[in-house]
Amino acid sequence: MAKALTAEDIEGLRAALAAGKPTPVWFTEAAVGVDPGAAGKVVAFDDPPEGDFIQVRPAGSRDVMSFSPAELTQDKPAAPPRKAAPRPAPAPAAVPTPEVVVGIEAGAEPPPPPKRTSRKTAQPVEITVTLHATPEGDWSVDVLVGKKRTVKWAPVPAGDVGKLSRFLPAEVGEAVNVALLAAKERAEQRVLELKEQLDAAQRALRDLG
Repeated sequence: MAKALTAEDIEGLRAALAAGKPTPVWFTEAAVGVDPGAAGKVVAFDDPPEGDFIQVRPAGSRDVMSFSPAELTQDKPAAPPRKAAPRPAPAPAAVPTPEVVVGIEAGAEPPPPPKRTSRKTAQPVEITVTLHATPEGDWSVDVLVGKKRTVKWAPVPAGDVGKLSRFLPAEVGEAVNVALLAAKERAEQRVLELKEQLDAAQRALRDLG
């Protein structure tokens, strides 16, 4: 089993991140939401350093997820052995299929029905999705799966938020529309101000000949 990060490992990762040289890490069997042995890069540390305080971006993903030291290691997993290509089997000669007759003799007990194997069902997990809008009209989303933050305030286009609000309760849609309308009015006002500045600059340029 891969060795979890020690206090010395974490200090080394902090120093590498501060120097602009993030060191790769790998996920252990204890990691949730990722494949064991997959790689990632440390992008930040939360303060205080408790629980899932190490922010990691898994390889091939744009999302940043929170992990604890027990879920990470600096021991690179060994590459799996290469399997030899199987040789093609010779073409079998045609063999006549024997006729098989299955029956139950009189007085014999029928075979017992096959036992059903019980399948384990996944335990339900509480998921919290939070949308946040700034006064400037910028939107971001935060996702918690249980107590683990899988998405930390990732930017979301305002147009996508408007489309999503159509499928939410009316009260939520109204609040989103109010924020979008206010952001649109500010953008239009900004366009007018920039247009006036452009017109003034063009007039000054014409006056200069």
